Amino acid sequence: MKVLTINLHRHFVNFLIVVMLVVVSALAVLGVNLATTTSVINGVYYSGNTESNKISLMINVYWGTEYLDDMLDVLDKYDVKTTFFVGGTWAVKESDMLKKIYEQGHEIGNHGYSHKDQDKLNREQNKNEILLTHTLVSELIGVDMDLFAPPSGAYNKTTVAVATELGYKTIMWTRDTIDWRDKDQELIYNRAIKDAKGGDLILMHPTACTLEALEKIIINLQEQGFELTTVSENLSSE
Repeated sequence: MKVLTINLHRHFVNFLIVVMLVVVSALAVLGVNLATTTSVINGVYYSGNTESNKISLMINVYWGTEYLDDMLDVLDKYDVKTTFFVGGTWAVKESDMLKKIYEQGHEIGNHGYSHKDQDKLNREQNKNEILLTHTLVSELIGVDMDLFAPPSGAYNKTTVAVATELGYKTIMWTRDTIDWRDKDQELIYNRAIKDAKGGDLILMHPTACTLEALEKIIINLQEQGFELTTVSENLSSE
């Protein structure tokens, strides 16, 4: 009976080891970084290191230029630097604002040229959307971007592969304020701060209600002890 018990115990331990190896292998295939708890799935970043105190307010820009001066003033008031993902067509039309954002110390990311759903494009079209914006921004402000946020969050394996080939990390978000749809500053505020955690990437846009909520969002997150920083800084602890 004792021998049987020992054998059963040995088989159970071996079973647990096999299960653990399978889980670790599966996570590795998905690209989940266990060492830092950075959420990277199939080469796409959904957060920074959740063990850090860093949070990013990532701002996607194709429109809303009329709100950006005031948003920049709020960010400057609280000494916050963040990442603006800019569309190529916007950058051409609003080059002075692009320069102002960059000169105030904010990071510039790539948001594609014409806000197309990248998952509906072929390889060459994916490349053109990213590369044309890269070239334009480089010519306008001398910056070689390396972060790409797919418009509408639409991407597939081809999108990620092309972005990687071009030296880009593909960035999604941890939480979405959905400010472009829901024009309600309280709703935007609550979506940004509820259950906030280190590594969060909070998606927003330049809208009137986002501007109204921005100061409250910053104050709340800073009072919770979070450091509001650029996406690159958020990812740097990985």
